[in-house]
Amino acid sequence: MFGPHLMMDCYGCNKRKLKDIEFIYNFLDTFPGLVGMTKIMPPYTFTYHGVKPEDWGISGVVLIAESHISIHTFPEKNYASVDIFSCKDFNVDDAVELIKSSLEVKKYEKNLLARGREFPKDIWKSKQVVSMLRERTTAEVKEEVKA
Repeated sequence: MFGPHLMMDCYGCNKRKLKDIEFIYNFLDTFPGLVGMTKIMPPYTFTYHGVKPEDWGISGVVLIAESHISIHTFPEKNYASVDIFSCKDFNVDDAVELIKSSLEVKKYEKNLLARGREFPKDIWKSKQVVSMLRERTTAEVKEEVKA
């Protein structure tokens, strides 16, 4: 597979942290290193305002060599969503605990997807598998022709 995609819905978070753009920036700036990923640019964070006044918040993303980490906060609702998409495995339990402690999460939902199940991570290995399948198929066809 290409890699894991962790999605967390975080409820009851610390409202002060959710509305602090500097805190969110620092969270995204340090988090990759804490879970063994490689940050390739500084985080990008910004404040947004929704149609409803209570739908304002901070969004941010940091690109990592392995893919990206993003967060969207809704301070008036004490809610945040955090996504970690990586082309390499990472310790999901450690990542969840770091998110929970950083945002002071009271309750959360966690979803973990295996992305790109057929993604050929190693072209050489993929070539070997395809070659073996072709050889087997060719041998089977030759056997059928003989019969």
